[in-house]
Amino acid sequence: MLMPPTIKGLSVTGVRGRKSNQMFLLLEEYEAIRLLDYCMLNQEQAAVLMEISRPTLTRIYEEARRKVATAFVEGRDIVFRGGKVKFEENWYSCNNCKARFSDPGKADIHCPECKSQDVEFLNDSFT
Repeated sequence: MLMPPTIKGLSVTGVRGRKSNQMFLLLEEYEAIRLLDYCMLNQEQAAVLMEISRPTLTRIYEEARRKVATAFVEGRDIVFRGGKVKFEENWYSCNNCKARFSDPGKADIHCPECKSQDVEFLNDSFT
């Protein structure tokens, strides 16, 4: 994956008194939806970027769509978690200003926006 998702999941609103029954979307499922539906790539292009076969991409994508549809219909939260992915770079989020940035290759990691050293390593946030 190029980078981690911007958010860690989606929460249902407008339903009172329900107990959350979370639907877990694996990171490779998130990536399949991102590449095919958001970036509008065809399956062959997306499979190349994900370094998997086209039939494997199709299986991942179908499972992702099934999970999203189930969450919508049943009013369930969606949480991005786990899966078999590797990020091309180390990604961080600033806990001060919420900026997201990749590893600058320096030992001293700080936010390029506000210079804070209070940063969270995002690559492990979805395990």
